[in-house]
This record gives sequence, C-alpha cells and structure tokens, in this order.
Amino acid sequence: MRFSGIFRRNVSRPQLLVGLALALLVVLLFTVTLGSVRIEGQSMGPTQSDHQYMIVSWAAYWFSDPQRGDVITFQHPLEPERDLMKRVIGLPGEWVEVTHDMVYIDGEPLEEPYVYGENHPAYPRTLIPEGHYFVLGDNRSRSTDSRSWGMLPRENIGGKAWLVYWPLSEWHIVRGYSYEIDRQ
Repeated sequence: MRFSGIFRRNVSRPQLLVGLALALLVVLLFTVTLGSVRIEGQSMGPTQSDHQYMIVSWAAYWFSDPQRGDVITFQHPLEPERDLMKRVIGLPGEWVEVTHDMVYIDGEPLEEPYVYGENHPAYPRTLIPEGHYFVLGDNRSRSTDSRSWGMLPRENIGGKAWLVYWPLSEWHIVRGYSYEIDRQ
C-alpha cells in the first residue's frame, strides 16, 4: 500500500474553503467555550498554587447553575476589573455560618477536607439571597472572599476551573468536591 498519492492529491477550491471554514469554526468554538487564566495569590492553596496556568470552561454554566464544591472564576463584586477564583460553598436560599473551625449550611456541618488553615474571620448565620452564592478560598486565613465582601451575584460568575496545565510538573484536572450534605 502506498500513501505517497495522498500528498500529491489535488484539492479543489471548494474543498479548501470548507476545510478552512471548519478549522476556523473549531478555533472559534474553543475560544468561546474555553479560556486560560493565571492563578494569582495564595487563597486557593494548597489546592491551586500561585502562578499556575489553568484552563477554564466558560460554557460550564450556560445551561446549569454552579454546584457546591465547584472551583469557579468570577468578577469581583466590588472591583469589577479583578477576576478571582474561589470554591462555591453556599447556594441560593441556604443559611450559611462560618465559625473558626467549621462551616455550617442550614445548621449542618460541612465536610471540607481541602481546607488549609482556620476560618479567620468567622461569619454570622446569614441567608443567601436568590441569585447569589457564598464562596470561600481553600486557604481560609489568606482568602478575601464572601466573608469580606458578601454574597457573589450569579451574573459575576465566569466559568468553572477545569485543568491546570502549567507548570507541567503540576498538571492536573481540577475536581470539585461532592459533599455528604448534598447526598442526604
């Protein structure tokens, strides 16, 4: 079997245009649905590290809402020029409370094996309004999050963290967390 004929094949102009159009469509699809972000700061450590590069799915929440445990990127509610990354902890309509050693959702303790550090500062029992989320960094003592600036409006959420790709030695898929409280 000889393959040299494949490379000498004449491509018609319509075939070339269709091929280019498909290539452009694929590039456009990836550009609209996925993006690359650089992690800055220590608020998500040790889950995510400062200066890592990550692929984010912008399309993750086009047809569904964020779930508890998702690591998300969003526009800071008080400083719209800043983009941040945190973990979704509380959902619309739930009561949330943060003590120095535990987070409570509707009075039930939340299992959080990814947390680093203590919950400083604490946060009083508060109802999360519809269309808003309560988000926290995994490195609680070094995170500016919903405890500082309040609930996160749904429209500020950009995408879901998907894959850390740089540095290569730290490559991994970003996994959310499935909570016992949500399985009851």
